[in-house]
Amino acid sequence: MTESRAQAFPRSVRLTRPAQYRQVFSGARRLGDAGFTLLVLDNGGPSARLGLAISRKCARRAVDRQRIKRLVRESFRRHRQTLVPVDIVVMCRPAVTGWDNERIRASLDRFWARLNASCESR
Repeated sequence: MTESRAQAFPRSVRLTRPAQYRQVFSGARRLGDAGFTLLVLDNGGPSARLGLAISRKCARRAVDRQRIKRLVRESFRRHRQTLVPVDIVVMCRPAVTGWDNERIRASLDRFWARLNASCESR
């Protein structure tokens, strides 16, 4: 697979339907830090899938919400090939709006590493 295709974000790796989100919200385990909460549920599929739940309560301004979403999608695309097959819903906390892009990326990188470590240990 070429580098550009490996880092694509096709519909098959996104949570797109409300039922998919409900399933994750109802049965997931939580990972969290000062800026993010990740809900993680094994999906039994071929690859990890991402859903975003970045609310106005977390980031009041639309520009902040869009920046957070863009950074989460970018980080997920970079790590997607190494992630175990799980459904992930990313939610943010108000503190993240004051973070710079590097701090957000570092936080997400730690989550991807924790996620793989916790799934491999099972």
